[in-house]
Amino acid sequence: MNATSPELAIPVSAQDHAQGKAGAPVTLLEYGDYQCPACGMAYPTIKRIQHAFGADLRFVFRNFPLSEVHPLARPAAEIAEAAAILHHFWPMHDWLYENQDTWTVYGTEGLEAGLRDLGIDEAAITRTLREHDVGARVRSDFMGGVRSGVNGTPCFFVNGYRHDGDAASLEYAIANLIEQA
Repeated sequence: MNATSPELAIPVSAQDHAQGKAGAPVTLLEYGDYQCPACGMAYPTIKRIQHAFGADLRFVFRNFPLSEVHPLARPAAEIAEAAAILHHFWPMHDWLYENQDTWTVYGTEGLEAGLRDLGIDEAAITRTLREHDVGARVRSDFMGGVRSGVNGTPCFFVNGYRHDGDAASLEYAIANLIEQA
């Protein structure tokens, strides 16, 4: 991450899915795909980073389903967005990554299993999917990623600038920004 790193085209707002304080010195934003194996491998690292930096870090997640490669990515994102309307986004987000190896084998039936595991009313999700254009939210996130130069997942931005590197360099960048704050 440096002055020549691509900038985030759509600034983080109250409409984003975020964990942590808006006033945290560092915001880590991920463009992710729930079916992407690399995103699944990054998930525990992000959890560890969140735990390590605590209140100094805000984590934001945006959808970037690579549907041509991962045909279940868009349905998974739409179910997560429907769960968000019912105030269950983060449990659904976490379940999708923690159980990626299982639900991806069973397709939409695997996604329905996640709702049951979390105790989310399947009829309410079905209604929400029908009554709300959750696909518009997924498309909006995706297009914001495209405008920000995202071309694969996971893709991270730290305080609005793209970070290309491994987990260690991501942690170093975050620690450095916190120290400077």
